[in-house]
Amino acid sequence: MAPMKVHWFQHAPFEGLGAIEQWLLAHGHTLSCTRFYANEVPPVNSHSFDWLIVMGGPMNIYEHDAYPWLSAEKHLIREAIAAGRRVLGICLGAQLIADVLGGKVYRNGEREIGWFPVRAVSAGAASSFSFPGETLVFHWHGDTFSLPPGSVWLAESDGCAHQAFAVGKRVLGLQFHLEMTAGDVSAIAQACADELTPGRYVQPADTIISQARQNEPAAVKLLGRLLAVLEQ
Repeated sequence: MAPMKVHWFQHAPFEGLGAIEQWLLAHGHTLSCTRFYANEVPPVNSHSFDWLIVMGGPMNIYEHDAYPWLSAEKHLIREAIAAGRRVLGICLGAQLIADVLGGKVYRNGEREIGWFPVRAVSAGAASSFSFPGETLVFHWHGDTFSLPPGSVWLAESDGCAHQAFAVGKRVLGLQFHLEMTAGDVSAIAQACADELTPGRYVQPADTIISQARQNEPAAVKLLGRLLAVLEQ
């Protein structure tokens, strides 16, 4: 596979590429970034990159007044998908992809923060992105999405039905975080500590941080397999 130009969107300083960066660099790809929280301007169109990665963030996809750059971001995500670029969305990124493809984003019945398993669903068994039976992964979200038209449902959890979806072999949305290293998990637990109020699927900070190192290898393994499919 020839090296690709990978552009990524960052919405908060504590939510970077994590393990995705190491994987991409090890495979010879080059990286560029738009940091919306620093008022950076995104590319005009998708002609300058082969692959777009849209990361997470504490905002919601419908908060256009507070975050006016959301409109330009959605436009570029939509344009990149239409142009056949590889597009990966993580958490907020998955919600943005669902939104531009015609899905609905709304409050989930439960907030999901901490380490909880996601399970493969039968609808995704034939997909190139098919999931293993069950994987313990890191979550931090209060919103969810309906599956956009034309997508394949890949994974679910007890706290949130729609955890992952794909459109063909070049568009993938993950509601959870496979990319976060133990250091990343500690950073978000500190930055967003005010969100760790009691809930059915909300773990305390000490549990979240203490489990990160032991759960990281399985998450990174699954991440690598999914990235390899997108790379093809």
